[in-house]
Amino acid sequence: MTTAVVILNWNGKSLLEQFLPSVVKHSAQATVYVADNASTDDSVSFVEEYYPQVKIIQNKENGGYAKGYNDALAEVKEDVFILLNSDVEVTANWLVPIQEMFASSPKIAVIQPKILDYKKKTHFEYAGAAGGFIDQLAYPYCRGRIFDTLEEDKGQFDDDKEIFWASGACLAIRRSIFEEVEALDEDYFAHQEEIDLCWRIKNRGYQCWYTSASSIYHLGGATLNVMNPKKTFYNFRNSLYNILKNVPGFKAYLLIFIRMLLDAVAGIQFLVQGKPKHFLAILKAHGSFYKNFLRIQKKRKFIKPSESGDFLFSIVWKYFIKGQKKFHELS
Repeated sequence: MTTAVVILNWNGKSLLEQFLPSVVKHSAQATVYVADNASTDDSVSFVEEYYPQVKIIQNKENGGYAKGYNDALAEVKEDVFILLNSDVEVTANWLVPIQEMFASSPKIAVIQPKILDYKKKTHFEYAGAAGGFIDQLAYPYCRGRIFDTLEEDKGQFDDDKEIFWASGACLAIRRSIFEEVEALDEDYFAHQEEIDLCWRIKNRGYQCWYTSASSIYHLGGATLNVMNPKKTFYNFRNSLYNILKNVPGFKAYLLIFIRMLLDAVAGIQFLVQGKPKHFLAILKAHGSFYKNFLRIQKKRKFIKPSESGDFLFSIVWKYFIKGQKKFHELS
């Protein structure tokens, strides 16, 4: 089974200088690619000069995460793709557990390693932590990270476990299944497209897994930090896309209505906090969603009720009302 580690880059020379060395050093079992999203800095020349063993794919435009990877991966022929953010430090032997897990079952389509915080290496990182899940209102959360609460890594998630979604910061996927589900949805541009991808994969009967035997350190916020209204826009809009595309039957439309009400509450909260740009970002997110509603609705395929989320409880209720901030408190 051949493996490709594919790093998407856009004007990220400084990140490549900082993080590419660890990837090259610890990825002897794979071919490393840098997929450049039409950068205007000298990222490509830097890689060519200092890392000639790294293959370069030059995209014609900056199509964001989804289109950028779709364009690049069309040129990659290895059996397994590992989509790796440019702000990730990998560790020794990080690839072997992923390769061994894929070899253990053809049903395993996606694998995520343990994702720790580069800035605070004792703690899990926001984007993925120890694997992602979905609550009954289609809010995403992770083992080790619920909303803004990050747990310290004390070995509580040192296991192999089936999860609902894997983080786009480091997502390993079989090429055949990536092609079967028709790749990433380019309507997302950025944020939560990996949740949609994993949801569609599970609706096809495949599995997503987490392994703690592989670990990485993610800087996070290198493209859009949490205070950027663009991130608010994409997260709110794309979460609605996830529901419309993947939740079965009438429940999808009921959830969209409920989320509309909850998003209004979130918008009011932003106003109270003195963050009008984030309030406007939510309004724009809903405007974009309703504008594109019919086109996104046509993408509803292969939806299986048994695979459409955890739907066991509301993470919003558990976290904000009951004060349950850690994953082990939720059961």
